[in-house]
Amino acid sequence: MEDQLHATPSSTVPLFEVAELHPAPSSLIIEGGDYPQVQSFADVRNILFVESSKIWSIATPIAFNIWCNYGINSFTNIFAGHIGEIELSAVAIALSVVANFSFGFLLGMASALETLCGQAFGAGQIDLLGIYMQRSWIILFAACFALLPLYLYATPLLKLLGQEPGIADLAGEFTLQVMPQMFSLAINFPTQKFLQAQSKVGVLAWIGFAAFVGHILIIFLFVNVFKWGTTGAAVAYDISAWLVALAQLIYVVGWCKDGWSGLSWLAFKDLWSFAKLSIASAVMLCLEIWYFMMIIVLTGHLEDPVIAVGSLSICMNINGWEGMLFIGLNAAISVRVSNELGSGHPRAAKYSVIVIVVQSLLIGLLSALVIMATRNKFAIIFTDSVEMQKGVASLAHLLGITMVLNSVQPVISGVAVGGGWQALVAYINLFCYYIVGLPLGFFLGYHIHFGVEGIWVGMICGTFLQTLILLYIIYQTNWNTEVEQASERMQQWGTELQVSENKGYNFSH
Repeated sequence: MEDQLHATPSSTVPLFEVAELHPAPSSLIIEGGDYPQVQSFADVRNILFVESSKIWSIATPIAFNIWCNYGINSFTNIFAGHIGEIELSAVAIALSVVANFSFGFLLGMASALETLCGQAFGAGQIDLLGIYMQRSWIILFAACFALLPLYLYATPLLKLLGQEPGIADLAGEFTLQVMPQMFSLAINFPTQKFLQAQSKVGVLAWIGFAAFVGHILIIFLFVNVFKWGTTGAAVAYDISAWLVALAQLIYVVGWCKDGWSGLSWLAFKDLWSFAKLSIASAVMLCLEIWYFMMIIVLTGHLEDPVIAVGSLSICMNINGWEGMLFIGLNAAISVRVSNELGSGHPRAAKYSVIVIVVQSLLIGLLSALVIMATRNKFAIIFTDSVEMQKGVASLAHLLGITMVLNSVQPVISGVAVGGGWQALVAYINLFCYYIVGLPLGFFLGYHIHFGVEGIWVGMICGTFLQTLILLYIIYQTNWNTEVEQASERMQQWGTELQVSENKGYNFSH
């Protein structure tokens, strides 16, 4: 009976292997595999146990993989910081502004796969997954070429944004050197989403760990032994990124025969329809990522920009480490929601959301307490500058508040991706971040002269407003309607695939 809860009508393969270790109470299973209405505290406890097992079995490997990938970014900053203060600020600008700009756009474009692959897998249409992934490759590679001017003209763009010339010159040089990393993402992200939709996430953790350890060894060799400076850091960054992308690709082609049946001309069919959802996903995510990028840019206009940018970058780096866990939960809840909607289980989708939001908030509160307890210590990891360490300590209370907000917000965004609400969330992000948050931060930082603290307070207000709006939308959601819309989407795309296959669009034909 456990398999009924996790399998689609057309597939007998459990979606989450953890169910075999933690079987669901029989009282939770009804015909069709969905949960019944909660009637007692025992039902609440059982659902909490079952959903926690499912969600964390997906989220833990994903979060570990993301932690490792983020560690590659973070250790690049750390090694640059021990070269010098200018190098720390320049690399932080290059990675936080330019590389993050492209990272956010490409990740957003690939996030369309979370909706489509997740719902297709839940509906038992496994043969669609490989086609979707190939379409995403095509779209993301095209997007990489569209983003090239950002890399080629990074120095003048940063100067135009008001960055200090010395920082802008070195950041522009570093940006050119990490251009190959951007193209690796066109392979990395689609293969990652392809595997996540099927809960094949263990391999992502192992690949991420191997790449992280390899990056530390490579960057130590290039920077500390060969003394290549920031150029060595950039080359190590590129190598590590491509190792991750190629390893994931090899696993998909070699070990995912159920979803991967080879290259197909179908990948070129209906690209515009696929691109529209990809663009909506990109706008939704980019408005979030670029928001934090703009905070760094605004900080660069303050007095003593080296200390201001450096201290804020260290705080954002620490926030990012916590944020990687919630990006893992973002992916997990997206998989859970999309799979359950595709399977026709509205209550399972709803209960998954409730469980993960409560747990995420508790983790965020604990993280904030840890930051406040170590406020005068944690900056030592990143810099030897006493002045920089004091600047970080003065921002610790804002970092703690941000960690609480950023524990819930990414999870809610994952619900939006799983349900296919990207366009709606994009409008909400535009309003909360760019009409409320950034102007308020600019006003507090420059006109009220609160400096970096004022800019950050504006960011917090925008994030808080966005979180409240999304929570209200989820509260008002009719999950039965969401199931119907997912079914219509799968019927449309599945019919198109069957018609195209009958016409012989596969390479093998």
